[in-house]
Order: sequence, then structure tokens, then C-alpha cells
Amino acid sequence: MIETYSRSGYHLVKILVKEANLDVADQFKTEMFALIDQGNTNLMVSFAEVAYVDSSFLGALVSVLKYAMSKEGDVSVVDLNKDINNLFSLIRMNKVFKVYNHEPDVFA
Repeated sequence: MIETYSRSGYHLVKILVKEANLDVADQFKTEMFALIDQGNTNLMVSFAEVAYVDSSFLGALVSVLKYAMSKEGDVSVVDLNKDINNLFSLIRMNKVFKVYNHEPDVFA
């Protein structure tokens, strides 16, 4: 469901599903918690492959952020399509997560 890539100072996590919904939310959360438990507390989640996100998946993403923060880490998001970016703005998730257009923006 996810692929991870080690970067300087963080791990890039690519979501490998087109629809990030209730069907995959628990699996996503479980895999992310395991990644954090391995000491990878600074994560950037890529939505490059995702076309649709529902509220249950966003709830799982918030749970992952809270868990990472409890381990002194952080979770940011990158590569949101226009609809998902608008959703993040509408429900003010862009105030909760750092949102980047592209991965290299991290270094800007």
C-alpha cells in the first residue's frame, strides 16, 4: 500500500492506491505506525498516485501525525492533486500539515 524512500532528514512515503478511502485507511495507519516505530519519525507522504481521498483516510492521516508527534516527529504531505489540495484548504488541513507542491520544495 505504501513505498518508502530514505531522504536526507526524512522518509518519503508514496501512497500506492488511486482511492485513499475507508477500505485502505486502517492498513495505511498500521503501516505508517510500524514505520514510525522503526525510528522514522519525520515523514513526507506523497499523494502523487492518489485521485480521491475520503474523510476516514484523512482521519487515519491525522492519527499518524499525532503518533509521529508523540515520538517527536512530524508528517507533511506533497503532490496533492487540485481536488485534494482544495479539500485540504476547505477543511483547513493545510493548517495542520505542511503542504508542499513537489518534493524538492522541502529544501526551499
